[in-house]
Amino acid sequence: MEATLHALGEILVQALPTFFLVLLLFIYLRAMFFRPLERVLAERKEATEGARKKAAEALDRAQAKAAVYEEKIRAARNDLYREQEEIRRKLRDDQSAQIAAARQSADAAVKQAKAQIALEAAQAKASLAANSQLLADQITKAILQRRPA
Repeated sequence: MEATLHALGEILVQALPTFFLVLLLFIYLRAMFFRPLERVLAERKEATEGARKKAAEALDRAQAKAAVYEEKIRAARNDLYREQEEIRRKLRDDQSAQIAAARQSADAAVKQAKAQIALEAAQAKASLAANSQLLADQITKAILQRRPA
């Protein structure tokens, strides 16, 4: 057993330089490779997260501007529809007024025409009444002149 322990001790003594070389290599790699790599990765992560935050903020601002823009468009459309409706209402009112005026003038023209026709009919009746007696006298004369007495 002593020989085994002595052999293990020799193996351990022979392994010590390898152990120290590995430890020295670990410290060297950590100082020269891993720390700068971690620093670069941390900076990259900060830059990426910063860019993501900026992109998210820009997206939020864009959505807010889009919402404001859409609200302005909606308000403009409502104003336009309101103005169009007001114009239509005015046109309908004007059209109704023109129709009423046309009806009044047509009614006045019809009344005037009826009065004119009634006047002409009265004149024709008076003329016929005056002429009927004259015609009767002429017919009577003509009949009496043809008869031999």
